[in-house]
Amino acid sequence: MKTFLKNYTSDVPVSQTIYRIEQVLIRCGVSGITKEYGAQKNGETEVVAIRFSIKPGVESRELTVRLPADKERALDALWLDYANGEQLTENGERLARSRRKKLCRKDFTAQAERTAWRIVQDWVEVQMSMIQLKQAETLEVFLPYVWDGKQTFFQLVKESGFKQLKEKNE
Repeated sequence: MKTFLKNYTSDVPVSQTIYRIEQVLIRCGVSGITKEYGAQKNGETEVVAIRFSIKPGVESRELTVRLPADKERALDALWLDYANGEQLTENGERLARSRRKKLCRKDFTAQAERTAWRIVQDWVEVQMSMIQLKQAETLEVFLPYVWDGKQTFFQLVKESGFKQLKEKNE
């Protein structure tokens, strides 16, 4: 079964995609947009997340939202899609070279970063549209990504084993 990978052929530079995300967020009234940088293996830095402040309601306080683009996970997905069931080594390379498949995992690195950020852009545009069409509330959309400076709300709930979500029979 072939997976569905949106934007997997995007050639839009990451910087342009991040700029577009920032423009959508600004038009929708967020404040305090910052970029979070991480180090690449070659010593250069790259944007790994966008953080912004948003006020989900008139009476509520401003919340910080952290939207990451996980290049490594995107790379895993693109590579597994390309390998398409071939046997892989522990580090993810193909065991036997195929005549029809000439690429290596590292050949997908730049594409993975572009694809990950394009997915974030699409997601932000759709979520902001949902909010503006009154199909969802701001906090309803961004709650998993609310950031306390150390972790997102989703990470907090996951770390607790999802105990905040009660069983139906309780």
